[in-house]
Amino acid sequence: MTIKSDRWIERMAHENGMIEPYETAQVRTNDGEKVISYGVSSYGYDVRCAPDFKIFTNINSAVVDPKAFDERSFVNVESDVCIIPPNSFALARTVEYFRIPRNVLTICLGKSTYARCGIIVNVTPLEPEWEGHVTLEFSNTTPLPARIYANEGVAQMIFLESDEACAVSYADRGGKYQGQVGVTLPRG
Repeated sequence: MTIKSDRWIERMAHENGMIEPYETAQVRTNDGEKVISYGVSSYGYDVRCAPDFKIFTNINSAVVDPKAFDERSFVNVESDVCIIPPNSFALARTVEYFRIPRNVLTICLGKSTYARCGIIVNVTPLEPEWEGHVTLEFSNTTPLPARIYANEGVAQMIFLESDEACAVSYADRGGKYQGQVGVTLPRG
């Protein structure tokens, strides 16, 4: 497997619709205002967070169960800023829609700007032939409220290309998160 460069990412975005919408350069300002950077980088792509959030709450004293997740455990928020309570988490989605090629595995890592504030971004790998908006999880590990900015960079995607296509892709398996749109909760 090889890590793919900015030129490969741009070619795949334009020719195969791998990332939509696609920013051809690293964006650091928007209408003259500084933003947390997003867009293509040397060996990856920095994704943005959409303004749709699900903030975890324990108001219903539910048990967190990945096989039977209680949707009432979240408060829905649509905003350019999300405030995550101390020692809690929120779900969001990327602005970008992904179509991963059959011979590519994509790994997501949080941006250092958030990591240095005690905010961890968690995303599982995007498997070959998976497509959809990526559901993002932000963990606030601090004892203070934490702020997430919509439409700004939150994580970087790294693309690993194999010299051969996999025998069975995510699409072949009929993966339960295939084609997801919006913030998608656990499906047991």
